[in-house]
Order: sequence, then C-alpha cells, then structure tokens
Amino acid sequence: MKKVILSAVSILFFGMFLNAQTAATTGSKKLDLTGRPADHLMFQFGADTWTNAPDSVNLGGGLSRHFNTYFMYDKPFSTNPKYSVAFGVGLGTSNIFFDNLTYVDVKSTANTLPFRKINAASNHFSKFKVTTIYFEAPVELRYFSDPAHPGKSWKAAAGFKLGTLLKSYSKGKNMVSSTGTSINGKTYIQREQNKRFFNSTSIALTARGGYGIFSVDLGYQVNGVLRDSFGPVMNKFSAGFTISGL
Repeated sequence: MKKVILSAVSILFFGMFLNAQTAATTGSKKLDLTGRPADHLMFQFGADTWTNAPDSVNLGGGLSRHFNTYFMYDKPFSTNPKYSVAFGVGLGTSNIFFDNLTYVDVKSTANTLPFRKINAASNHFSKFKVTTIYFEAPVELRYFSDPAHPGKSWKAAAGFKLGTLLKSYSKGKNMVSSTGTSINGKTYIQREQNKRFFNSTSIALTARGGYGIFSVDLGYQVNGVLRDSFGPVMNKFSAGFTISGL
C-alpha cells in the first residue's frame, strides 16, 4: 500500500507540474481573477487507519476518523492561472478506535507502548480510542479547470503536510462488567494523556480531487505513528472528504 500511495501522489504531483510548465510555454488566455479569494478555510473529515498493524494492536470497535481544519492562502501561477500553489496552517486530529477488550496504556513507563488484551470476564470499557492532535502546515499544487469560477470547476491537488504533535491521549468510555452492566454510568469517561510514545513530527503525502467546494481526499503519513523502537512500525492512512472554497 505504501508504494502504491507514494507512486500515485508522485505521478499526480509531477504530472500537474509538467502540464503547468507546458502550458506556460505555449501561452494561455488572460483570465480575470479579481473575484477569486486568495485565502480560505479548508475542512476535512473521514476515516483513518494504522497500516501494517499487527494483530496484537486490535484495531476496531468503532469508525476510526479524522477532522482537520486549515487556514489556506492560494497563489495562482501568473503564467497559467489554472494552476496555483497553496499553503497554510491548522489542526489535524485523528481518533483510532480499538476492540473494547483492548487497553492502550499510554501512561506506561515501559520501553514500548503496551496494547493489552483484557479478559472478557474482567471489567472493561465499552469504547476505547487513542487521539492525536497535530499542528500542521499543508502545501498543495492545485489545478482548476475554470480558475475564474472555482465554485463551478473541476479541481485536483497534490502535496504534503508537516505536523508537530500537540497532544496525544487515550479515552475509555462507560466501564462495564463481564455481563455488560455499566459500573459508573454510561457517561463515565477515563482520559489518560502522554506524548512519549508518539512521533513528535508527522510527514504526510496528500492528494484530492473533486468539483466545486467538495472533493475526495487521501493522505498517507510517511513516517511512523509511533517513535522509532517505541512499538510496531505503523503508518496512518486517511480517506475522506474536503470542503473548501478553492
């Protein structure tokens, strides 16, 4: 999967770049972009997973998902305004759910992050997840079929984003007995916070395509979710939807 995603994003990125260079040398019709905004918000939501996760990690128990929001600045190419470069800053959040008989001990002092399987006869949470929050800086090379009217245009983008870890924590909800009876009430939540096991920097390749303000996006974190030697080597893969003015 890693090679496929890397190849797809690379082909899209360089294909767009070569097309832009070709168009620049052959010339393009002058367009009026005075009504097109330079800055905008971009929202992304969808599904996440950790690739190459061993069976001991026990992913499941809910839809793992992300929600990202960025403030972006878009700069069209003067030689060919169908293409632009966009960059910005924002927050990327990822929520990875686990089987309800799995406890991820982020507060552990062990050398590697423990993914503990709980006996079904013991008390356990009905839902359990691990959340990471990164401050991110995305960069995109963009293409618009109608750059003067981006709300009525086909669009494609390829790029990358760099992130620095702000927070990581586990969250267990509704402690139940072996019979499924709630012990502390269904609203009971246990949250444990610790950044020690997770990579402090994220590097991800991104791609998206769509029409108007809606597009489908893909993302692949090139470096590991966990720090080197702090657990199994896993990468985050994301697929979802983007809402953006450009």
